[in-house]
Amino acid sequence: MKMYEKAPAKINLMLDVLHKRPDGFHEVEMIMTMVDLADRLEMSELRRDTIIISSQAGYIPLDEKNLAFQAAKLLKERYKVGQGVHIHLDKKIPVAAGLAGGSSDAAAALRGLNRLWQLGLSSEELQELGAELGSDVPFCVTGGTALATGRGEKLTPIASMPQCWVMLAKPPINVSTAEVYGKLRADRIAVHPSARLMREAVEAGDFQAVCGRLGNVLEEVTLKLHPEVQQLKQAMIRLGADGVLMSGSGPTVFGLVSKQSKVARIYNGLRGFCKEVYAVRSLT
Repeated sequence: MKMYEKAPAKINLMLDVLHKRPDGFHEVEMIMTMVDLADRLEMSELRRDTIIISSQAGYIPLDEKNLAFQAAKLLKERYKVGQGVHIHLDKKIPVAAGLAGGSSDAAAALRGLNRLWQLGLSSEELQELGAELGSDVPFCVTGGTALATGRGEKLTPIASMPQCWVMLAKPPINVSTAEVYGKLRADRIAVHPSARLMREAVEAGDFQAVCGRLGNVLEEVTLKLHPEVQQLKQAMIRLGADGVLMSGSGPTVFGLVSKQSKVARIYNGLRGFCKEVYAVRSLT
C-alpha cells in the first residue's frame, strides 16, 4: 500500500517576538498562511521494521536529521508500530529558506502515516505530536491561515487570506534560525507589527490592508547579517510587488501581487538577482 501527501510551503504575513521565555524559546505572535509551492511525499509499507528516506534532491539529510524521518520514528515508537516505511521526498521547497519546508514534510509524514498505519489519530493529536518535532509543524499539519502564539504551536484558525500571486525569491545563502533568534534582543524591538490588525485585514478580505500591515521583527537581524536580503526586498518593491516581506528567519523574500499582468515582469527581474525564484498562488 502507498500513501501520497502534499507538503506546501508557508509564509509569515506578520511575525512578532514578545519576549524570551524561561524554557529558552521565544514567545511569538505570527499570522501564517500557505502557498502553492509544495514538496510531495510517497510513503510505501515495508515488511522489515525500518525507516528509509529517499529523495531526488542531493542536498538534504536522509537520516535521523530529516524531520520526516523523525516524524515516522515518533509514530512508530509512540504507537508500537511494527511495520517499516519507505518515504520518498520530491523536494521543491528551498532548504533553510524560512518557508518551513522541513516542518511541512514532517506534518505530511504524520498525516500520511496516520492513514497508512491506520492509527486513527485526530488532527489535534497530530498537532500535539508535531509540536514535539518543531514549532512550525502543528500549523503545517492542518495548513490554511492561522494565528500562532506561544512558541508557534498554539493555533487559532482564521479566514483564508485574499487570493493573490506570491513571488518567492531565495538568495544563494542559508540562514540559521537559531542564530537569528540568538542575536535578537526582544527588549529592544522598536516597532512591533500588530497581529490584531493583520487578522482584521485578512478576515475582511482587504488585500491592500494586508500588504500595508506586513511586518517581521526578525528582519532587523537577518538584514544586518545578510545585506543581499535587503537588496532583494528593494528590488521586489521597485519591480512593483504590492507588499514585500522576508518570511520567517529568512532569507526568502516574498512579494504579494494582485495583478497577473505584473507577474512575468517581477519574475524576470528577480532572476537577475537569484536563481531560486517562484511565482505561485496563495492557498485558500
